[in-house]
Amino acid sequence: MEEKDETMIDHYFTIAQNGEHEIEIKKSRFICFMRRVYTEEEAKAFIAEIKKEHWKANHNCSAFILGENSEIQRSSDDGEPSGTAGVPMLEVLKKQELINVAAVVTRYFGGTKLGAGGLIRAYSHAVSEAIDAIGLVEGKLQQEVRLFIDYSQHGKLQNFLEASAYTTKETLFTEKITVICLVDEETVTQFIEEITELLSGQFTYEEGDTSYHELAIPSKRER
Repeated sequence: MEEKDETMIDHYFTIAQNGEHEIEIKKSRFICFMRRVYTEEEAKAFIAEIKKEHWKANHNCSAFILGENSEIQRSSDDGEPSGTAGVPMLEVLKKQELINVAAVVTRYFGGTKLGAGGLIRAYSHAVSEAIDAIGLVEGKLQQEVRLFIDYSQHGKLQNFLEASAYTTKETLFTEKITVICLVDEETVTQFIEEITELLSGQFTYEEGDTSYHELAIPSKRER
């Protein structure tokens, strides 16, 4: 858990996990490897790792975006015609608003040339399909709020939380019930007001740390 500072953004999007996905276009294999990275050194090490593993491939093109505000953006065509691989890959990451992620597309040539337009579509498609296969998450800046209630209030509170957009992190059953909720930072005051009305003020609470919590989002989302 971490305290919020003024530089923390409210939310971000990134891949749900590291992974890979392969497509075939005109007998050429395009394997997209994706990994979360947080520094340029990590991104370069990941690219080098894939190049070493797939040294027999014709090309290992790459793109990555780092920083909460996408401060660092890099791409490489790795021998493909200029602008036909790395930049199209980077554009897919940018369009999805992803941060702290690197993509490497390994190409094993199948004997049929695709042309500049075909290469742009192929490398873009490889990254887009990999993102869909691996999945995305939204990291939201949320505050932990602990609600202390009597056992007689649990059913009412549980029904309210299940029907709301608030997230229940954990419920502890001791002498009283402690319900730990995750609430978007800007709605904490509203949340407490709603619980106060729901339980007629018969509860106590503590506000905890603010940190990022990741929630899965649907694939092929349109924003």
